[in-house]
Amino acid sequence: MDTVTIEVGGRKFVLDKQKAQEAFDAKKVINGKDTMYFNILPLKYQWAYDLYKTMKSNHWEPEDVPMQKDCEQWRSTDGSISDIDRWIIKMGIGYFSAAEGIVGDNIMHVVRELVTAPELKLVLGRHAHEENIHADSLVYMISSLGLNPHECEAMFEDIETISKKNEFLVSNSRSLRRDIDLTQTENKQALATNMFLFGQCMEGTQFYGLFGMVLSLYRQNKFPGIGQMFRYTLRDESNHIELLKTLLVDLVRENPDVWTDEFKQSLRDLMIQAISLEKEFIADCLPVDALGLNAEEFTTYIDYIADRRLEGVGLDPLNPGVQNPLPWLAEMMDINKEQNFFEGRVTEYRKASSLTMVDDDEL
Repeated sequence: MDTVTIEVGGRKFVLDKQKAQEAFDAKKVINGKDTMYFNILPLKYQWAYDLYKTMKSNHWEPEDVPMQKDCEQWRSTDGSISDIDRWIIKMGIGYFSAAEGIVGDNIMHVVRELVTAPELKLVLGRHAHEENIHADSLVYMISSLGLNPHECEAMFEDIETISKKNEFLVSNSRSLRRDIDLTQTENKQALATNMFLFGQCMEGTQFYGLFGMVLSLYRQNKFPGIGQMFRYTLRDESNHIELLKTLLVDLVRENPDVWTDEFKQSLRDLMIQAISLEKEFIADCLPVDALGLNAEEFTTYIDYIADRRLEGVGLDPLNPGVQNPLPWLAEMMDINKEQNFFEGRVTEYRKASSLTMVDDDEL
């Protein structure tokens, strides 16, 4: 039967099973059923809902991370903290304080606007919320250390390697902020490019130079509060990379006209550009080697991580066989080994034992 009849309280309700099935079949990444109703069930993209639940269970708040030791070290004059150490922190705050907002804005006003399945909109909304948390954590770092926020703004505007990285992204994002016909292959490819650019090039590759540097300092017991927040941020970013990767793969699966040899090469070319920009940026972050910090290792790491991002979406690597020069980075992400800062707030957060960790393969 194509209908289900329910009788209750003397009233009869007839439900059309065929219509419900057609609505389910019409769920798509793009060009799906156009509705103003956020009817998430039945789920078609189970992975998106599962990832949403994982991201939600990983929730954290910046103010729960103590910054007293960081402040003492920042103001210290005993030589234990070098000018390079402080410069790396300033570059991290200066870059990420705006970059996180660029990502969140693109997720909300480009990707989430253009996808049509409600469960995809759900997980993308969570992604944007986490970018807000990351931006909030940077405000917390700035206020705790007593940095001049105008100096951070000036770094974002005036340091060329930062502005070049950001323009690399917003030029694509800006072109999609309009009504576009996503039945046309070239427009589908523009959206697919956006997903690759933000997920695999920016969050997946260009964020990792500074992540590695800040966590290298943390490994030396320098700026433990900032390091802890970066560890939580990196765990979030791992989920963001997975989200945009799977979204891209599903988009291509549903729209095979997108995946031409020419288009695949264009994505590899974008990654080449992203790597070049990141290596220039690393040179500004680490103009001279310092204790535990070697610029060549970080540039090699970018080559390594970029190839993993390419392979993750079915593209050929740029540097086959390149090895990870920073194997300790995966170990740094095992936050179960650290004291749990959630312990004092068990009524508000899950215990650390229930938090989803980053898989070593993501690093």
